[in-house]
Amino acid sequence: MTYFIALVGLLAVFLLAYSASNNRKDIRYRPLVVMLALQLVLAFLLLNTRVGEAVIGSFATAFSYLLGYAAEGINFVFGGLANEGQSPFFIGVLLPIVFISALIGILQYTRILPFIIQYIGLVLSKVNGMGRLESYNAVASAVLGQSEVFISVKKQIGFLPRHRLYTLCASAMSTVSMSIVGAYMTMIQPKYVVAALVLNLFGGFMIASVINPYRVSSEEDLLEVQADETQSFFEMLGEYILDGFKVAVIVAAMLIGFVALIAMINGLFNLAFGITFQELLGYVFAPFAFLMGIPWKEAVEAGSIMATKLVSNEFVAMLNLADHKDLTSKTVGIISVFLVSFANFSSIGIIAGAVKGLHESQGNVVARFGLRLLYGATLVSVLSATVAGLFL
Repeated sequence: MTYFIALVGLLAVFLLAYSASNNRKDIRYRPLVVMLALQLVLAFLLLNTRVGEAVIGSFATAFSYLLGYAAEGINFVFGGLANEGQSPFFIGVLLPIVFISALIGILQYTRILPFIIQYIGLVLSKVNGMGRLESYNAVASAVLGQSEVFISVKKQIGFLPRHRLYTLCASAMSTVSMSIVGAYMTMIQPKYVVAALVLNLFGGFMIASVINPYRVSSEEDLLEVQADETQSFFEMLGEYILDGFKVAVIVAAMLIGFVALIAMINGLFNLAFGITFQELLGYVFAPFAFLMGIPWKEAVEAGSIMATKLVSNEFVAMLNLADHKDLTSKTVGIISVFLVSFANFSSIGIIAGAVKGLHESQGNVVARFGLRLLYGATLVSVLSATVAGLFL
């Protein structure tokens, strides 16, 4: 029964993507089959084998060390503000982003990251049937972040047609940046974070190639990544440290606003209708939760968390998930994979603003297909969670 529901879930995802396709005749099915097979194999390896456990364990250990190093700097500045053994969310979860951002800056400055990203992108382009620029951008988005990634391709943005620009933006919304992966790992199990990172990479290509299919000629498929402007090492380091702090503060501000607004809306709905807004949305998203592999008795509860992520952000939803102690481990795993992406309404503004800052007219183009971006990115999350659910 589990496999039948998963099959129906996968068909539902692709039918929903197909219904929104702008060029159904150009959909290439062979790359879709190959990438779905890769998703299934990778999900099995990561979630059901000792090799996967070792990879995830190494990944989690590396980040635990990084978070420990970050704590040294945090404790130096904020030590004594919290009781021993306790740490406020901003200090314990968000401020480590500053150190991770600095580390990314060093790897970027030494040209280690650009080399890795560019050549992984080239390999992926052979699998997904898309352009090298799209493949590069997908990998770069998972490392640099959904707004910073556009800086690395700013020379090309002004020349990209609408359909290629959509794919670049879709990749940015479907993934998450390495600078906040450590924060996620303090809130949900690392194995679900790693699985989601891998599955979303392929899922983003799959959904984009159905919703927005096209072919790139060899003349168009030139990959010239924008190099950073000449900076001294310490200029770069200061910039990345400040960028990391800005991200931490922005996330904190959004959490304060969204958590407060959701609490107020829940209260108003409860007074007026005897049901909270999140519970109401839970019923809307329950069928999707069920098709992802979540038992029906938990589907409404899971759907509420999924909806919270969509209308606010993944941090709010992860905090919400932590409050639901009665969910089974399989449900927690499926929801966790679903939550690891930037697919929410606020990301539309972030991505459109990032592109607009580099190219005015292209930023306006992105804003016009913003809801279409969110639709596709949400389907990517559903697809990844459905595939992961088969092995949980």
